[in-house]
Amino acid sequence: MTLCVFALIASEFMPVSLLMPIAAELGVTEGMAGQGIAISGAFAVLTSLTIAWIAGRLDRKTLLLGLTVLMVISGAIVAQAPDYFAYMVGRALIGIVIGGFWSMSAATPMRLVPSAEVPKALEIFNSGNALATVIAAPLGSYLGSMVGWRGAFPALVPVAITALVWQWLSLPSMKAASGSEVSNVLKLFKSRTVVLGMAAGGAFFMGQFTLFTYFRPFLETVT
Repeated sequence: MTLCVFALIASEFMPVSLLMPIAAELGVTEGMAGQGIAISGAFAVLTSLTIAWIAGRLDRKTLLLGLTVLMVISGAIVAQAPDYFAYMVGRALIGIVIGGFWSMSAATPMRLVPSAEVPKALEIFNSGNALATVIAAPLGSYLGSMVGWRGAFPALVPVAITALVWQWLSLPSMKAASGSEVSNVLKLFKSRTVVLGMAAGGAFFMGQFTLFTYFRPFLETVT
């Protein structure tokens, strides 16, 4: 799962360092190319709010494998995108994977290890996130300069396929508890604390991703 997290976060951040070549080849502005980051975030939010209806009924292993397959498909679509619409579809798919995967990121390790080992499991699990956050953008820039942006995205496909096979072989079946009810996540918005917390977190990440996404165009066209 740590390898899958690495591939997922790297896929999410890969366009950051490739906006200008993507925009040039697809015939759009850097701002429009940057919407590939925005649409993945939007679909991640929608998926995280609705995945409970699916996760409450499906075996968690089956769901994780399905999301990993969707990540492979997303990378292939973006790499072969003939136009801007196909590019955005590919980015929307990775958003679905992000929302589905992270909504289960804490619960799944808790089902795999004894209670005393949960903190350690979460540390290992999130190490893939930290590593990908650090190297995804520079790796994308390097690969983009060597093989072009269309060659950079497929570089993550073998990693995702490896994660898929590894999860299929190593993860046990994690069936939903019989008779359990799926709580309505949207009811949490009735809490003022939840609303304020999400608003603050949303504002923080909006600022972070806006700066992060358009850093290369700013450096190349302004400085």
